[in-house]
Amino acid sequence: MDPQWDDSLPIYRQLRDRVVAMILEGVLKEGDPLPSVRSVAAEFRLNPLTVLKGYQQLVDEQLVEKRRGLGMYVSDGARKALMKDERQRFLETEWPKVFATIQRLGLSAQELLRTGAPAPDTPYPTQGGAGGPATAQGNGNDHDD
Repeated sequence: MDPQWDDSLPIYRQLRDRVVAMILEGVLKEGDPLPSVRSVAAEFRLNPLTVLKGYQQLVDEQLVEKRRGLGMYVSDGARKALMKDERQRFLETEWPKVFATIQRLGLSAQELLRTGAPAPDTPYPTQGGAGGPATAQGNGNDHDD
């Protein structure tokens, strides 16, 4: 996980979003344990309650399950549910902005495809810039494993 935090969002929310990104990218798979609250708190110098609050959001969303005495684990079906939700969010909130920019600049589909977009099987970068997470969420070439 990236140790940089954005001041515009609560840290617990950013932590939750990072775990979601790890699930979507396949870094964390269904049944995998999440790093312990203590280890995340120590590594990023966070209050353990902040980490717990971020993890609790994932539990509340049924993306992670608590196993008494063992820790927290990625739930079965978490990636599929996230893909569905993230695709819908992209199509409803991000795509209209991107499409408006494309229209405003008069770009054609051919121009966009020639700009060096990664091939469908190429992993997308995880941090900012062109081809970032928003691009990966709605390309239609993602496969449910």
